[in-house]
Amino acid sequence: MPQPDMQPPDLGPRYNALAAQLRGLGRLLVAYSGGVDSAFLAWSAHRELGSNMLAVIADSASLARIHLADAIAFAAEQGIPLEVISTSELDRPDYVRNDGQRCFHCKDELFDAMENLRESRGFHAIAYGVNFDDQGDFRPGQRAANQHHVAAPLLKTGLTKLEIRELARQAGLRIWDKPASACLSSRIEYGRPVTREALSVVEQGEDALRTLGFKQFRVRHHGEIVRIEIAREELERALHPEMAVKFTGIFKALGFKFVTLDLEGFRSGSMNTLLPADQLRRAG
Repeated sequence: MPQPDMQPPDLGPRYNALAAQLRGLGRLLVAYSGGVDSAFLAWSAHRELGSNMLAVIADSASLARIHLADAIAFAAEQGIPLEVISTSELDRPDYVRNDGQRCFHCKDELFDAMENLRESRGFHAIAYGVNFDDQGDFRPGQRAANQHHVAAPLLKTGLTKLEIRELARQAGLRIWDKPASACLSSRIEYGRPVTREALSVVEQGEDALRTLGFKQFRVRHHGEIVRIEIAREELERALHPEMAVKFTGIFKALGFKFVTLDLEGFRSGSMNTLLPADQLRRAG
């Protein structure tokens, strides 16, 4: 994130390029999750298009209730038109199977639903919040977006995650430093079926860590084993013997037999390191 003692970059020309793209898309649906990228995209689209845009968030079992509530609150604070829709990815066997293509099937379900909404409401296009940095990561959902011809204005403008955060900060948006948070399904090890029960256990575990005061973390579900990832700057506190007792009590009550703390700390996408190289190549 930008440091307080650094001179912020002049991102005005980059924002102007983004604004021009958005105006060129006409009446627009924005895939919205409440994360920094999609929130900034929705805010920018509303600023440029007014009532000719609509943010759309999918209320599914893989979206934590705290994140859904915060996304709805941010849209209300900014006056962004928002519609909550239901998606049925848990009815898709290919999604539940939870192989390396799970994210593809999730986004395919989302964009199917948004395409139906687009046609029924007379919108011209759909956009989502992929950014330039995402090109270097394992993200099968981007393939689904490409197949559905979903616009990627942040990517097309070349905006990085740090630049988006800085633009959001300069705009006075409270989400500018919001920690990244992928869907709950990403916490379940590949090959283990995604179920409502497993998602609920992960969500309850992460709610408990939040209550303990941790800021950046993941609860990784490995069947009988839970692997807790805590940001490195918070690891010292997590390693205290009294905290170990609390972790054990929380996660054994949720049904895990073994409670582990990952000494490498939090890192986004750590489950992807378990995928075979051929799956990573196919998704890329």
